[in-house]
Amino acid sequence: MVYMTRSVADIARMPRGGPDASCVDRLLQTDRLEYLDRDTDADAAGQARKRAVLQALEWTGQFFGETERFAKLVLDELAEIPDPKVLELGAGHGGLSRKLLEWHPTAELTVTDVDPASVAALAASDLGAHPRATVRRMDATDIDAPDHHFDLAVFALSFHHLTPPQAARAFAEGTRVADTLLIIDLPRPPSPLHLARLAVMLPFAPLVPFVHDGVISSLRSYSPSALRALAAHADPAIEVDLRSGLMSPQVVVARR
Repeated sequence: MVYMTRSVADIARMPRGGPDASCVDRLLQTDRLEYLDRDTDADAAGQARKRAVLQALEWTGQFFGETERFAKLVLDELAEIPDPKVLELGAGHGGLSRKLLEWHPTAELTVTDVDPASVAALAASDLGAHPRATVRRMDATDIDAPDHHFDLAVFALSFHHLTPPQAARAFAEGTRVADTLLIIDLPRPPSPLHLARLAVMLPFAPLVPFVHDGVISSLRSYSPSALRALAAHADPAIEVDLRSGLMSPQVVVARR
């Protein structure tokens, strides 16, 4: 059962910087959608922009070693489990699931995304034919799986796409279907650093789809205090271990 510590209206109004966000931090957020979030962009140009963003995410994950770093975080949580069942939420291009299947010889992966086009691409890729992988369309706020069906659910670089009510539901659902929910997402730096980062990115946003989405992602990222508030709203029984840096991805390990 999910217990709410704040009303739905309260959590919907919560700034991305958390209940204690400064006045400047409260301004550094947006409801604008990224290209990846736009269901209405079904024309060829819209789909091309989405593909460009996904390809850039996959390339940067490989080039900067983020995919391997995230896979190590997952494997650290699974160290004592011989044949783990892992759910990836918001898988996008599927790079993390591929790395986990490569590095763990017995792990079973359920690879999911809410976007039908991404799911179709994943199913048509090597993941769709892998004997230890299942590709499914799934919503992180309404996961179609029994309680404690998975050893771990991982949500990498997609949590900021959710509104606060949706994010609280993802905490509730992730900790319901899995023993451990691992969230890896963009950091929300202090306002001066945040403004500096936006100043560098904004001139390129109209020209490069990946930068356009990066600016919006930065404005929609959650602070540590916001993440704690979301988990408490989902269920006070959820324990949160939050590890974050100023500019490096922040990591949340949540369990009931």
